[in-house]
Amino acid sequence: MDIVSLSTEWAKSEVFSARIVWLFSIIEILSGLGFGYFGRTPMAKAFVWPMLVAGLFIAAVGAGLYFANSPRISQFEKEASIKPDGFVQSETQRTGKSKRDLALVFRILPIVIVLASIVILVVPPSIWRSIAIVAIVNAAFLMVVDSNTEARNNMYHSKLLGTRK
Repeated sequence: MDIVSLSTEWAKSEVFSARIVWLFSIIEILSGLGFGYFGRTPMAKAFVWPMLVAGLFIAAVGAGLYFANSPRISQFEKEASIKPDGFVQSETQRTGKSKRDLALVFRILPIVIVLASIVILVVPPSIWRSIAIVAIVNAAFLMVVDSNTEARNNMYHSKLLGTRK
């Protein structure tokens, strides 16, 4: 198995995920603007700022994914050629840390969804309900993206462990 091509494919998949996140952020920002322009009810108007802010937040998440993984594509070949065992070891450690980080994310995002659901049920003003709804949509979207990231990370991690034996 060629470890460099495996690592490169993994990084390219992460960059693709970043682009999907950016696409979602654009849709969310445009939706917020649409609610502002076409919305006639107080509830529709209440979605404008939460969607704009959340869209910018999601764009920042996508930027983090992109700028963390895009440079890795070219770095993998250099690092693997200089010190192959060290490369596999550092990638194994990094993917192990990612596994722990993703486990934490999958504990936090459902809590966000539950709390936001409670806000929808308890707090009557439109702005708080719209904030809660946007939070649920974003948390659910991040769980979809992170579930794919987790599956990819687990597969990559197990293949890295297989090369160390």
